[in-house]
Amino acid sequence: MFWKFDLITSSHLEALLDKEDVTLSELLDEDDVLQECKAQNRRLLQFLCQDQCMQELVRMITTEPPAGIEDIKRFKFPNIACELLTCDVGVINDKLGNEEPLLETLYAFLEQPSPLNPLLASFFSKTIGNLITRKTEQVLGFLRRKEGFLSLVLKHIDTSAMMDVLLRLISCVEPPPLRLETLTWLNDAKLAQRLIELIHPERDDERQSNASQTLCDIIRLSRDQANQLQEMSQPDPLLTVLESQECVEQLLQNMFSGERTESCIVNGIQVLLTLLEIRRPVVDGVMDAQGFERSYTVNSSILLAIQPHLTHFHQLLLEPPKRSPMLTSLGVLEEPLGNTRLHVARLVASLLYTSSSSHAVVAQELCRLNTMDLLLDLFFKYTWNNFLHLQVELCVAAILRPCAHEMRLQPGLAAQDKPTPPQDAPPDQSAAETPSEPAVTPENTAHSLMVTHLFQQCHLVQRILDAWEENDKIQIAGGMRRGYMGHLTRIANTIVHNLEKGPVHTQINTLIAELSEDCRGRWVTFVDQTLSETNRRNTIDLIGSGHPRPCSEDDMESPFPKELTLQQAFSDYQIQQMTANFVDQFGFNDEEFTDHDDSIGATFDRIAEININIDAGQDTANTAAFEACSKERIQPFDDDEEDIWEEKEIKFATQTKSRNRFGGSQSSQGQAASQASERTAAPGTETAGGKAECFSEEGDDSKDFDPFLSLGESDATKCSGWVANFGEVNSKAPAAGVGFSAWGSPDCQPAAAEVEEKGWAKFTDFQPFCW
Repeated sequence: MFWKFDLITSSHLEALLDKEDVTLSELLDEDDVLQECKAQNRRLLQFLCQDQCMQELVRMITTEPPAGIEDIKRFKFPNIACELLTCDVGVINDKLGNEEPLLETLYAFLEQPSPLNPLLASFFSKTIGNLITRKTEQVLGFLRRKEGFLSLVLKHIDTSAMMDVLLRLISCVEPPPLRLETLTWLNDAKLAQRLIELIHPERDDERQSNASQTLCDIIRLSRDQANQLQEMSQPDPLLTVLESQECVEQLLQNMFSGERTESCIVNGIQVLLTLLEIRRPVVDGVMDAQGFERSYTVNSSILLAIQPHLTHFHQLLLEPPKRSPMLTSLGVLEEPLGNTRLHVARLVASLLYTSSSSHAVVAQELCRLNTMDLLLDLFFKYTWNNFLHLQVELCVAAILRPCAHEMRLQPGLAAQDKPTPPQDAPPDQSAAETPSEPAVTPENTAHSLMVTHLFQQCHLVQRILDAWEENDKIQIAGGMRRGYMGHLTRIANTIVHNLEKGPVHTQINTLIAELSEDCRGRWVTFVDQTLSETNRRNTIDLIGSGHPRPCSEDDMESPFPKELTLQQAFSDYQIQQMTANFVDQFGFNDEEFTDHDDSIGATFDRIAEININIDAGQDTANTAAFEACSKERIQPFDDDEEDIWEEKEIKFATQTKSRNRFGGSQSSQGQAASQASERTAAPGTETAGGKAECFSEEGDDSKDFDPFLSLGESDATKCSGWVANFGEVNSKAPAAGVGFSAWGSPDCQPAAAEVEEKGWAKFTDFQPFCW
């Protein structure tokens, strides 16, 4: 690096710092002042941490710049000042957080009249948020001494930067005991109730929207931190208040009091949706398009507060706030669906997906109001509104798969799992207490009521058949395919799926069987032919999907020429998005150009991932045949060669010189060696100290012998084992002029040995030896 060798020129900032009368404005005008501050330039930090300079920096981010200057130049110095104060340098944080006059100057920004400058408000929010994170105790102590702090923040809530200040107080305070203390302080100041009061028809739209968003963020942050910080002994006081029935009722009363405006209703429903937020894991169905990201239990008090106001939501579907006609790409829409009715549909879907003790009350009220029938009417009326189609689809899926987010349906599951009887219970008692069907509960009864209502009062099957036939007629006449056909296909597949398996498949089969004969026949034909063909077309892999379908010579040829197909595939390849992993997937693999030894471990690492399932306990016909073949010995060929696979016993014996150590003659030793090579050694072998002796079967002839003496003879091949040689080595020094033999020579040489020349070693005559 070139700056390692001091080749870079000195910064102009250093020259400014050398001046005695340098001003803060001159330093802020330098381009590298922020980089030097982050690099903790000692001279620069000493200058900035002076009381006068710190006061000037805080004044820049809290005071409106003089008018008459371009905005770029007006807010240049305030922007740099904010970056210097929040660059996370310890010296600046300590100076700003420990000096109360600086905090007073910063706090004075909240005392300005509304509306606040959005840019200056963002500077203030960023600076105070950094202090809350870095100097938590000092800043919280200062803010708690200010009685009107929350009132001033809520006064300026129409500026979105004020939301960040509240969220910093909730999410950035550590450790947990201090955070709980802060939440208790905010709850004692009625923060949740005061935010709900801002969602009112009489408030301006911006204030309502920011208050609603703040409440949603508080709920999500509180739930996330409650899951992460399990060591907290007390529940989150803010979350407890927001989930209480009184707080939800106050929100609903504000929504429906006075004139019903779209802004108030939509913002209020967004808070309700956040309170009802759950996570629905993917089940083995088709309705998994919209899954929540969090896993929470819905408090029953929320449903109890919503249930009396379901009538108002139903009325909103019939008479929403007035909207002017809307020009669309398909023409003028005289009565648009509107954001209000769309959010009501979202609320109904969320209510149907909740599971609590109060869910039955909500389900019964929806059936009484006939809300699902009204939603289906809107589904077919607004042909091109896929936002509405998705919500209605989710409603149908929630009814046909009750508590799907908790049951985790498996293939072939027809009912809930039976309870397991106690282990110590008698068999007859266990059988008597174990029910064959799920226990009848109010919740199950409500679900059954919803399923019956969907098929009988809402006429779901008839609506699907009529809409499909109408769409076919329109398309035959040259018209455009209806915009709801994709969602209608998914709803039909949901019905078919739950006819075969699911917690209410028996009830659905019964309701299908109760249809008129004509309708039932049309449904069977639709499922077997039309729906099956539609699903087959929808599952065809495209050319660029990366999953080619197996083809054969009998398959129908492509209607397009082969050259055009290949050209289109190449074009798709060229225009694919350049993502971060595109370079890794393009061209050759780097491992192809590296040594094989470097990547040899990767192959063996993948062996651990192989799952081999062997049923060793089951005997099959193939196993028995293999065992029978394994027990058969392979017959050797009829030749003179030795069978290398024949089992032989290894014999060890002591090799001796040809001299008679124990009074035996050479003939007796040769006879013993011949007998040892033709017989099987008796099981009397002893091993001690690394030596082994092989004894013959005749006890009187147990003499030492040399098994290698007769290797040159024709019957030397009869020796069937290795022999260990522990004989003595001739260690006598050779006479002068006589060749030296390193290994010594036995006294008796074979008969075929030739006279060797003295002074030279003949390696072919060396006998095998063992150490």
